[in-house]
Amino acid sequence: MSNYINRNNRWVPIIIAVSVVVGIVIGTFFANRFAGNRLNIINTSSNKLNDLLHIIDDQYVDTVDIASIVEQSMPKILEELDPHSTYISAKDAKTANDDLKGSFSGVGIQFVIREDTVRVTGIIKGGPSEKVGILAGDKIVAVDGEPYVGKVVTNEETLHRLKGEKGTQVKIDVLRHGQKKPISFVVVRGDIPLKSVDATYMINKELGYINIKNFGETTYAELLTSLAELEVEGFKGLVIDLRGNGGGYLSAAIQMVNEFLPKNRLIVYTQGRRSRREEYRSDGRGSYQDLPLLVLIDERTASAAEIFSGAIQDNDRGVIVGRRSFGKGLVQQPIEFADGSLIHLTIARYYTPSGRCIQKPYVKGQPKEYEMDLITRYERGEFFSQDSIHQSGEKYKTSIGRIVYGGGGIMPDYFVAEDTTALTPYYTECVSQGVIAQFCFEYTDNNREKLSIYDNAADLEKYLRRQGLVDSFVHYADNKGIRRRNNMIIKSQHLFEQAIYGSIIYNMLEMSDYVQYLNRNDITLEKAIQLFKTKQTKPTLSAK
Repeated sequence: MSNYINRNNRWVPIIIAVSVVVGIVIGTFFANRFAGNRLNIINTSSNKLNDLLHIIDDQYVDTVDIASIVEQSMPKILEELDPHSTYISAKDAKTANDDLKGSFSGVGIQFVIREDTVRVTGIIKGGPSEKVGILAGDKIVAVDGEPYVGKVVTNEETLHRLKGEKGTQVKIDVLRHGQKKPISFVVVRGDIPLKSVDATYMINKELGYINIKNFGETTYAELLTSLAELEVEGFKGLVIDLRGNGGGYLSAAIQMVNEFLPKNRLIVYTQGRRSRREEYRSDGRGSYQDLPLLVLIDERTASAAEIFSGAIQDNDRGVIVGRRSFGKGLVQQPIEFADGSLIHLTIARYYTPSGRCIQKPYVKGQPKEYEMDLITRYERGEFFSQDSIHQSGEKYKTSIGRIVYGGGGIMPDYFVAEDTTALTPYYTECVSQGVIAQFCFEYTDNNREKLSIYDNAADLEKYLRRQGLVDSFVHYADNKGIRRRNNMIIKSQHLFEQAIYGSIIYNMLEMSDYVQYLNRNDITLEKAIQLFKTKQTKPTLSAK
């Protein structure tokens, strides 16, 4: 008996030792697995964000769509850098570049959405829709055999359904005014040109005018075409209107400025932490180096449009007229991901020839404050008084020694205040509620046949003035819940006429006709015309 016990006791220490080892192994495994002790992985990694996503994917209590988390996080991460570093999803990437590419593939219509229905407002000349017979005023009620009305109808969804690869087909059913049943069209998608130049015409016998809405791949070629047209008309001076121009490609701005500068003038230079200084200079081949030049800008003039304005101003090549520009002096580089999404990452700042960076101040991680800047300017009176403008940047000098400032946009050589003499709360409410646009669209839609006999803005306006449209609009607005205010209507009469007639002209004629109509009573353009007549297109130290 005792021998049996002694033999068993010999194995006890070994069994205990094995048990301890097994316990340690099991305990370590479960501790690492469930008690968060996998932090040792993070401590040895240089990419905490990537590790965080792995841990969430591996250990989080519920199933998580990691791709969705990444999509939502990318914009917020870039938001911490600066206001112009942005993320664009794969879905939106192609659309985001269309305006600057100069063309896209689609059906060739312009549209608005009214009462959950797509309504065709214009047909691109020579485009696929014109070829098959779709008309302005048609209402799209089905696409590819499926009804397309109601809450599903949005701008994004409409573009998604109508755009597509060149040569592909789309069936569009439209309801036409006066017809009881829809009409079906099969449209073969094709290349649709997108123009950067909205208007080119002679203001008078000597002064030409070009309105440029952005700086895209075809803008320089369009500019040359416009200049050639004006040369045939014998122009002796030029107004380039960049108001509302949000910019675009740096290369386009450089090419365009080059047409107006003598040889070896600095146009712009860029520089960043990892980007060495790169200068862009004129080559002296420009055909309009001595042409009197006036450039119109406002608070919505930004980016490449500011490069153009800054190069003209700093080289004392022409005069800048209007209000202080937006103030975007950061250069973005597009970087594409494998799924087609991309980021626009700020890699440098651009500097005008005098050495100023015109980027307005911003606080990292506070994009809303940056976005509110134009409202802040308005509230402190900057649109109405030059003395209200705050530019905190350093002073710089142009080629002849004029003082210019960095840190907040291009300040014009001649300031023109915004005209608010006829502005009333009633008019503001009508505009902000979109009631004027709605009224004009419905009027156009109901009277398209009568209006179509007029092929120019002057004749169409004469007809519209006889129709009592302001009174008709007031009744329309009253039915929409905007109470009639007679004194304010009288005070804003001119504004209502301009807005209503202009919108109908826009609906029926070309963009150039619309621009010319609005320009007839434009005080900034009037200032430019006056400067040309008095031969004040050459900058001097006394320009104000």
